[in-house]
Amino acid sequence: MPFQVSLSGIDASSSALDVVANNIANSQTTGFKASTVDFADVYATGSLNLSATQSGEGVTIAAIDQQFTQGNITQTGNNLDLALSGQGFFTLHDASGYYYTRNGTFSVDNKGFVVNSSDQRVQVYPPLATGGFNTGALSDLQLNTSQSAPQATANVALNLNLPANAAAPTVAPFNAANPATYTNTTSTAVYDSLGNQHTATFYYVATATPNQWNVAMTIDGTQVGAVQPLDFSPSGAITTPATSTFAFPASAVAGANPLQLTVNMSGSTQYGAQFGVNSITQDGYSTGLLTTISVDGTGIVSAKYTNGRSLELGQLAMSNFANPQGLAPLGNNNWGETFSSGGVIHGTAESANFGTIESGALESSNVDVTKELVNMITAQRAFQANAQMITTDDQITQTILQIRA
Repeated sequence: MPFQVSLSGIDASSSALDVVANNIANSQTTGFKASTVDFADVYATGSLNLSATQSGEGVTIAAIDQQFTQGNITQTGNNLDLALSGQGFFTLHDASGYYYTRNGTFSVDNKGFVVNSSDQRVQVYPPLATGGFNTGALSDLQLNTSQSAPQATANVALNLNLPANAAAPTVAPFNAANPATYTNTTSTAVYDSLGNQHTATFYYVATATPNQWNVAMTIDGTQVGAVQPLDFSPSGAITTPATSTFAFPASAVAGANPLQLTVNMSGSTQYGAQFGVNSITQDGYSTGLLTTISVDGTGIVSAKYTNGRSLELGQLAMSNFANPQGLAPLGNNNWGETFSSGGVIHGTAESANFGTIESGALESSNVDVTKELVNMITAQRAFQANAQMITTDDQITQTILQIRA
């Protein structure tokens, strides 16, 4: 009997050393979670063997528990390196199914998909045309590396102040080529349907009647339509047009759709003696190339382009489980769902039961090497003690044999 008891102790200590060795070996593995060994004593349970004075039949491994405590966050500067602070897992997918990981070391494959080192694709909630994300569906995260399509300018907003004491020009009629025919001017870049840039220039002509002006517009030096009246109240607010908006006729541009602008001057005033431009905005933009990918704390992945546009590609699909310790380790820092873990719970970062995502960083292993070295010494001494027990039992057996001889 002592042989078998001691052998079970040696087996258990050897398993403990295996776990310690694996923890230490992965102390630098991104997202790795250390394990601990649970031991259980063994007793005979047959009805004929029940006794309060049983000595026991040794030890067994009850479980090897994974410790899902937080690892340190290390900055990398790579936007596709993602660290998860708090609960949850990144969701991956390939032809074999879904996987769950804390290792946020991701890159882009030759098809533009964001993948891990095993070419498993990162899962996101796809964007909706109406805004937000479809949290009822999962899709592969793919970067749009093609050019961002242009958008023709349709609306221009001018916020400026015209001088209240301005005198009417001495030369008439208005002529964009003759500065003597207008009082003030300003311009902005606008874009046609092909993304080509044009210059829209606005001219303000004071009239002989107080508080009355005319507004003209040119595209690339060519006047568009006739001058339009702009009237102010005695308090300096626009009264004509009533909506503070001018709709200029379409202007032909080479190779593209005609450029038609609506100009909104809401907020513009007629105060004091100085002309001033507070802001000019327009809603068009040219073609753009992908410059960078950003991921915010809630997992929203955005592509930014050279034309200033930002396109949301999806929101990272996070996963969690009622019992994470029940997950099956699959290697490559992946875990798989099991009956013990419970069904997968999907969600988004910074919501209930899910942590925060940090872009440009990685979660280090949670292995405490000092603690593991202590565990190693403990397991080693247990191994030696059980081996010594076998030696002692062997000596006793030899003594008994010698007596019988």
